[in-house]
Amino acid sequence: MSVSDPQAWNPADPRSRPNREQVLAGLRGTDAGGPELVQLLTPEGERVPDARFDGYAADIDAETLKSLYRDMVLVRRADREGNALQRQGQLGIWVPLLGQEAAQIGAGRALLPTDMVFPSYREHGVAWCRGIDPTDLLGIFRGTDHGSWDPLEKRFHLYTIVIGNQCLNATGYAMGQRFEGRVGNGTDATADAPDEATMCFFGDGATSQGDVHEGFVWAAAYDAPVVFYCQNNQWAISVPLERQTRVPLYERARGYGFPGVRVDGNDVIACLAVARWALEECRSGNGRDELELWKLKDPIERVRVNLVREHGVDQSFFDGVAAEADELAARLREFCLAMPDPAPDRMFTEVYAEASPQVEAQREEFLAYHASFATDGEA
Repeated sequence: MSVSDPQAWNPADPRSRPNREQVLAGLRGTDAGGPELVQLLTPEGERVPDARFDGYAADIDAETLKSLYRDMVLVRRADREGNALQRQGQLGIWVPLLGQEAAQIGAGRALLPTDMVFPSYREHGVAWCRGIDPTDLLGIFRGTDHGSWDPLEKRFHLYTIVIGNQCLNATGYAMGQRFEGRVGNGTDATADAPDEATMCFFGDGATSQGDVHEGFVWAAAYDAPVVFYCQNNQWAISVPLERQTRVPLYERARGYGFPGVRVDGNDVIACLAVARWALEECRSGNGRDELELWKLKDPIERVRVNLVREHGVDQSFFDGVAAEADELAARLREFCLAMPDPAPDRMFTEVYAEASPQVEAQREEFLAYHASFATDGEA
């Protein structure tokens, strides 16, 4: 199917996924002056087409739209009550989501049960979508607990107050998903390890933090299945956006090596559709067909094929080389395991050319501490 010929979207059915190449080509078109803002529902309430993402919103009928509306109304009302409680002195602080209901409900409804979420401190709408009652958020802002839900059960991490730090946590978690083979297997119940993705939420102000950039670098380098979801409300506490960046924030993604999409954050349908696309892109492996392509270009494999096809080399040669390689690996392991442990005070003796009273004092204190763990028969 093509994006311009939408049908009901089903993440467990690869046939229902819009054409990946067309979506990415459409995003690249924004760099050449093409359509920039993704919008499927205008401020006047009119549904408008977008060939790149229509396929991810094809199943949004009247009933689905009513449920999205209900979620946004309830979340806004809970948010306003939290804000009032803070003003009345019942909460130490309340971080409002006013104006971000569509961005959060849209993204939250795009998540599958296997996905993991790393929020900042105002993702009350996403928490709602993950089955967390608003009352469970109050303890954080009243100072009675750090969050009263189980992050693994809800697949929703505890709130992160340190701005941008959740990007490191999300990237590390997503790298684990990659290493454990949780991508590219399918999302249906028959999959050995159903696909997962991670979604990380932060604001425009967080993009000026080093933790965020470090998370971007590692996520791109390891092709981690993480969606970075920046909710740009135009202000970082008290600093306007134009004082934070010279380019639109979504364009920064290209510098790290992953696509960036600018979405109308007040359009719940667009937020849902683009979030679905991004999460599916991660779950399916971020286009990992490239990995299989490079496996076919393996330098050893191509020589093996040439030796067999053009020089008649038989299997005994390859078996002998493989056995020799195993012997080398065994010798390497044996040598490593037999290496002596360095003296515990080496970190002090090998740092400076000449000793100093301060370092010597630290060394003696450390050795005394180390000796306190000695078992019977050990010095």
